[in-house]
Amino acid sequence: MKYEISRRTFLKHGAIAAVGAAAMLSTGGKSSLAAERRAKVYFTRDISSEGLLKVYERISGALSGKVAVKLHTGEPGGPNILPRDMVRSVLEKIPDSTVVECNVLYASPRQTTEGHRETLKANGWTFCNVDIMDEEGDTLLPIPGGKWLKEVAVGSHLLNYDSMLVLTHFKGHTMGGFGGSLKNISIGCASGKRGKAQIHSDGKELWAGGPLFMERMVEGGKAVYTHFGPRMAYINVMRNMSVSCDCEGVSAAPVTTPDIGILASTDLLAIDRASVDMIYALPESEKHDMVERIESRSGLRQLSYMKEMGMGSEQYDIIEV
Repeated sequence: MKYEISRRTFLKHGAIAAVGAAAMLSTGGKSSLAAERRAKVYFTRDISSEGLLKVYERISGALSGKVAVKLHTGEPGGPNILPRDMVRSVLEKIPDSTVVECNVLYASPRQTTEGHRETLKANGWTFCNVDIMDEEGDTLLPIPGGKWLKEVAVGSHLLNYDSMLVLTHFKGHTMGGFGGSLKNISIGCASGKRGKAQIHSDGKELWAGGPLFMERMVEGGKAVYTHFGPRMAYINVMRNMSVSCDCEGVSAAPVTTPDIGILASTDLLAIDRASVDMIYALPESEKHDMVERIESRSGLRQLSYMKEMGMGSEQYDIIEV
């Protein structure tokens, strides 16, 4: 597939550009985005260990000390999770790094630490240490400016780390529309029972979706984002992108979106927005299923609310490496 990396190409598809247009209108035609800091998003079409290392090197300076590598290790037999050899190649470049996960809320062997560890073995995560961060309980992190949540429960071991690499398989999501770096640090770091329930509940219904869920997910992410501050870096791997999350395992819908590449940034909003922009820039036949999943779940609210919560820049430059 030939893929042209052009900001003009991204924006002509309109769905994301509408955010910028609304900002223009609200300021009488003088865009407030003009003075906004432009983030750097590094990109390669090379979806391999070599390609992953190329983009990682551009953002590695944000990481120091004891590094948590947050990724989704998948349900038993999940067909679309990140290739283990790719993950291994990055871990070998990060001294004092540990893969981190949390237990889950939905019905799964990963609801318990024991079942989670058996799943890790079955899925081939035997070459690295995996810290199940809520194995010994959770701790509350504050959410500055939270509208729905003032704090969220995360795995207590999160406090043992100095910085975090968010290594994400970008894909669709049953409730979120899409799952990028934001979802990985929000739901992914929330403790299996308490934290994940805080994010998924609207106070009446546990599995409440729509715009309110997007806002609560962003607020959960804001807690982790604030805790680590500038000591975070993000990678989105856009391969095997089913409309289903990796939490659906072997039940995931077939992949209909073509592989695009790997993105990396030290800006959370910019990397997730760039990833969504790349989806919208695809031909209609290739983007239809993913766009339908995103829009039917109000998934774009993740991006606009991250901006409102001060979690990065929606203005970015793609730098191909």
